[in-house]
Amino acid sequence: MPARVSAIVMFNGPGDRLDTALDLAWQHRAPFVVIARGSAYWGHGSICAPRIPGVTVICFNPDPSTTQGEAEFVGRLARKYHWQSVALVTITPQDSRGRLRVERCFAGPVYVMTAPLPLSAWPFQIAYEWGAFVKALIFQRSC
Repeated sequence: MPARVSAIVMFNGPGDRLDTALDLAWQHRAPFVVIARGSAYWGHGSICAPRIPGVTVICFNPDPSTTQGEAEFVGRLARKYHWQSVALVTITPQDSRGRLRVERCFAGPVYVMTAPLPLSAWPFQIAYEWGAFVKALIFQRSC
């Protein structure tokens, strides 16, 4: 990841994604931090993220509540704010599919930062992501 990007985007799901995204935002690596929420993994009540001086925090519930819905929303924000690059915060098992989805909706460079994932979650996440990646690669080819 370069020193600065246009936006830090956190996809919803397991792992320590929020802390990873907020650490980057507190380092002022981007003027925007975008937080996806809305699934069972979101357990922080109605508060999305703390205020960070000099950083615009955008929280959203993707529609549909999927990686594809998240990528579509990021594409719309990128057009609205004229973003040149994004840093995607996800987990290692989701990094290829997340990048693929965002690149279909956003023309600029997509950098991926992975958040820690508990060892116990790896088997399920790997199995799930393999299936979801095949679905994204072959059957759901649009933004």
